[in-house]
Amino acid sequence: MNSLRIARAALRVRPTAVRAPLQRRGYAEAVADKIKLSLSLPHQAIYKSQDVVQVNIPAVSGEMGVLANHVPSIEQLKPGLVEVIEESGSNKQYFLSGGFAVVQPGSKLSINAVEGYALEDFSAEAVRAQIAEAQKIVSGGGSQQDIAEAQIELEVLESLQAVLK
Repeated sequence: MNSLRIARAALRVRPTAVRAPLQRRGYAEAVADKIKLSLSLPHQAIYKSQDVVQVNIPAVSGEMGVLANHVPSIEQLKPGLVEVIEESGSNKQYFLSGGFAVVQPGSKLSINAVEGYALEDFSAEAVRAQIAEAQKIVSGGGSQQDIAEAQIELEVLESLQAVLK
């Protein structure tokens, strides 16, 4: 029995699975609804299922804007800027070290990250100093473990420096 026949047999067993009409939605179609955002870190929840208009995330697959009724997906996040556009029209920006974003049916977005801070909490000068320090270690100033840790630190700091400009 080929896979199509198996699928048809399964449909006959559960006919309710095909009763709901298929919904069509165009690519990047703007919707007036809100999205419920949960942005969580291990030590705090920045947003707890709050209504927002849009969230822009730094996915590994590319920068991504999430609106209400977005297609469900799971995205790995790279170090970068998460931009939240709130109902009031205000724009909040957070730098996350990485993590995961889960878009669920019903206009729900959950973002989980290990570290994240408001962009305004960073000093461009302090970031430049830390980059210089990490570059010294990467260029041969330590053990293999120190070099590997410095490379990771350098990647995150360079991403942070790019959004601070």
